Amino acid sequence: MMIPVPFDLSTARILVSNDDGINAPGLAILEEVALSLSGDVWVVAPETEQSGAGHSLTLQRPLRIRKIADRRFSVDGTPTDCVMLAVNEIITGRRPTLLLSGVNRGGNMGEDITYSGTVAAAMEGTLLGVPSVALSLVCPDREKPRWETPRRHAAALIRRLVAAPWPANTLMNVNFPDIEADDVVGLKVARQGQRKLGNNIIRNEDPRGRPYYWLGTARDEDSSLPGTDIHVVYGGGIAVTPIYMDMTHRAALTELEKLFP
Repeated sequence: MMIPVPFDLSTARILVSNDDGINAPGLAILEEVALSLSGDVWVVAPETEQSGAGHSLTLQRPLRIRKIADRRFSVDGTPTDCVMLAVNEIITGRRPTLLLSGVNRGGNMGEDITYSGTVAAAMEGTLLGVPSVALSLVCPDREKPRWETPRRHAAALIRRLVAAPWPANTLMNVNFPDIEADDVVGLKVARQGQRKLGNNIIRNEDPRGRPYYWLGTARDEDSSLPGTDIHVVYGGGIAVTPIYMDMTHRAALTELEKLFP
């Protein structure tokens, strides 16, 4: 399915979602950005935080939609649930012409995209034929995020993205550095970097003496590889990475065909 860009943002119907939940500050900022681009903005986001949900669907129980205001809804499910219901059930008449997911509190670089509910919402939009952009602010868990940076730069970035055609089955993954808006050194297109899981596993016991485990989000950052999203962000730039939904390894496919002719 071809992604229908470029198009006129002033006439766009924009769907805004996230994985941090309907009350997240990053969602409010992205809604504000969307309204600066178009007057036709719909918000459909999870009722509660769904960080780390990945591209998961809720299949073992029914889902409920809560209408909060005109064109603003929450769903008691995952980001993927939200986008699927928004496009096929909640938004009537004209389908969304652009999906914006975020702004996530925390980066989605490297292998993070496989865990990220923020990116998953954009994946689902892409699969449904809606041009989709995932936006995240790379910031430490315990520090106050510099939300002014995506607020200041997101609209212009989105305008530039939709001004040119996109490849089919491709979403745009954007990561903002956690620096002051005036200190951003520019926007750079970058490939997906590599981060490995840290050993931040906390073991403890509940009041009855039963052990439990809490998985942390520690990463060993490799910001030294030029051209990666991690390198760009830690150099003070905004990283834009095209993510292709077909994960087939072409070189391996060729070699395997020799083994199984």
